[in-house]
Amino acid sequence: MPNVDLNLLTALDALLSERSVTGAARRLGLSVSAMSRTLTRLRAVTGDRLLLQAGRTLVLTPHAEQLSQRIPALAREAQAVLGRAEHRFDVATLTQRFTLRAGEGFIELLGAALVERIHHAAPGVQLRFAPKPDWDAQPLREGAIDLEIGIVRTSAPEVRTRLLFRDRYVGVCRSGHPLLEEGDISVARWAACGHVMTSRTGEAENPIDAALDTPDAKRKVLMVVPSYTSAMQLARHSDMLAVVPHSCLGNTFLPAFATTNGLQAFELPVPIPAFNISAIWHPRLDHDPAHRWFRGEVLALCMAGYPR
Repeated sequence: MPNVDLNLLTALDALLSERSVTGAARRLGLSVSAMSRTLTRLRAVTGDRLLLQAGRTLVLTPHAEQLSQRIPALAREAQAVLGRAEHRFDVATLTQRFTLRAGEGFIELLGAALVERIHHAAPGVQLRFAPKPDWDAQPLREGAIDLEIGIVRTSAPEVRTRLLFRDRYVGVCRSGHPLLEEGDISVARWAACGHVMTSRTGEAENPIDAALDTPDAKRKVLMVVPSYTSAMQLARHSDMLAVVPHSCLGNTFLPAFATTNGLQAFELPVPIPAFNISAIWHPRLDHDPAHRWFRGEVLALCMAGYPR
C-alpha cells in the first residue's frame, strides 16, 4: 500500500469533526496553510470534495457524511494499533492466559495466593499450570510455556532468569516418629530408617545421596515418587522419612502447612547446599508489557511468601 498515508486518516477525522480547516489545524497543531494542503490531498485520494463552502461555513458532501460515521472509530483504532505497546497496556482490561510450569509444591502452597493476587488486578486473566516432567527449555522457546518456576537446570544460553527466593533441604517425618525421641539425629540413625525419595525423572541420583560419601551412610530408600508433596503425604502416613525443600513446610500465606498435615521437620544430619528458586522465561517476552507485569506479580508474591 505505497500510496496510503495513515496521517491522512487523523487529518480527515479532524476535518469532518470540526467542519473547518482552521479548527482542524488548531486541533492537530498545524498551520492553516498546511491543513489546507492536506485537504487538497484528501480530495485527490478520495475523489470527493469532502467539504464545500456554504456562505461563511463549510458543509460536508454526501460522501463525507457517510465517512463521518466511520472515520472516528478507524482513527482511534489506527492510533491504538500503532502506538507504543506500554501505552496500550491496561492490566484491568487484560484478557490473557498465562501458562506456567512449576512443581506441585509451588502450586499447592502458592497457587491460591497467586490466583487471588492476579484476579484482583486483572479479572480477565487465567492461569494454567502445565506438567513439569523435566527441565527442557524447548517449550519456552516454542511459546508453549510463558514462565517456568524452579531450579535453573537448562543449558539453553538464551533464557532469562530472576531469583525468586533461596531454599534449602530439610527432613520431615510424621509427628511422634521414633527418630525424634532420642535427641540429636545422627547420620547412621537417619540413614537406617526407611526413606521415600523424590525424583522427577525417576533417577536415584540427587544432592542428598551425593552428600553421603560413605557406604555405611547410604539411605535405605523404600519408595521413589515424582513430587515432594507425594513424599510428604507418604511420610505422614508411615514411618518413612522424606527430604523436601524448606519452602514446602509453609509460608506467609500458609504458615503451618507441614504441622497441620501431621508432619514434623528436622535439620538433616548431612550438609546440603542451599539452592535458588528462579523465574525462567524466553527473551522474546522481555519487553511484552503483559508478561513483564505478570513476572513482577510472581516475584512480589514469592517475596511476600518467603521474605529474604
